[in-house]
Amino acid sequence: MAIPQQAVIPLATGEIETYRVGWKEKDYHMTRLDGIKALSILSGALAHDGHSILIESLMHDDPDVRIAGLYALPSVAETCPDELFDHLSVLLDDKDKSVRLAASGCLKSVAPIFPSATEGTLAFELRHQIKSRRDAAFSGLGDLCQTWPEVACDHIDELLQEDSLALRRSAAGLLRRVLSKGGAAAWDLIGWALEDEDVETRRQASKCLVPLAHREQRIATILAERAILDSDSKVMLSAIKCIEVLDTDHGRARDLVLAGCSHKNTSVRLACVKILPRLMGDDILRNHCNALLREETDPTIRNELKQMTFDAQIEGTEDQKNAFLAPAPKVPEIDREIAESQGKTVGLEELPPPDTGTDKTRHG
Repeated sequence: MAIPQQAVIPLATGEIETYRVGWKEKDYHMTRLDGIKALSILSGALAHDGHSILIESLMHDDPDVRIAGLYALPSVAETCPDELFDHLSVLLDDKDKSVRLAASGCLKSVAPIFPSATEGTLAFELRHQIKSRRDAAFSGLGDLCQTWPEVACDHIDELLQEDSLALRRSAAGLLRRVLSKGGAAAWDLIGWALEDEDVETRRQASKCLVPLAHREQRIATILAERAILDSDSKVMLSAIKCIEVLDTDHGRARDLVLAGCSHKNTSVRLACVKILPRLMGDDILRNHCNALLREETDPTIRNELKQMTFDAQIEGTEDQKNAFLAPAPKVPEIDREIAESQGKTVGLEELPPPDTGTDKTRHG
């Protein structure tokens, strides 16, 4: 950054051996490798001259020069991308390990910015046998989920069809990252992953249900309906958490909860029973819980149902019953005066004085 643009090319080509720069009150002596890295700061006509030098650097015999070129490649490609990605593809299989690592890091950086130019290379690296190369590619794909979600969805779609469990699981792990911007394509991917034969892939997909419920309730309801029937308890519980977020006034979500109260899995039944108060009024809730109690055997769920059937007004203690008979709040004095000025009575009318029988005696 401290090298002046006019000094970058002479330094990068070796025309000058070193160049002294000042940075934060210190002097530094820049070398050819620094000049090659500085090709990334060139602009205008100098950027096109720098592109040619970068191509030469990427083919240089010295591994350090090739690594320096890979450092500059992402920035130079924004101005002059010609041939650069072809060289990147070659350097991913360079004979020098350090160059290969630098190339993987470079691909990770450029994949989210140049999805078309790197599509084939990224697809190959995502399936590479060497884990470090595969991990770097998946990291780039993760960033691609934010910048070009439609392209990322295409990659994830193909990965979910692979025979490799590792690839399908890694692809499913990216579904949440593509969810916010992927639209209908992302919803389809979640649905397909929920049908995968591998339980871990389904678990990864089921983690998308709650975020999806906040965005698309209709789609989330359909997918939750499928997931709640899964054989894996973690997938089923993810479906339950999704239903808890859904608008239970929606008929389909309501039906899912009611059906879940009779599910064979205890955790699912308990989770659905806890949602019942959101669906029903007190009287209907008590009747429904009493019906469920006739079939329920799990003590925890039975206790939950019994609490919902309890009517404090009828079955409660004296204090609980009396709470329903609490006196009305006191009428403010100003309201009382206004009412009385209009000839109205506030509160209970005073009883007439007791009859002592005096008048009867006197008249008699």
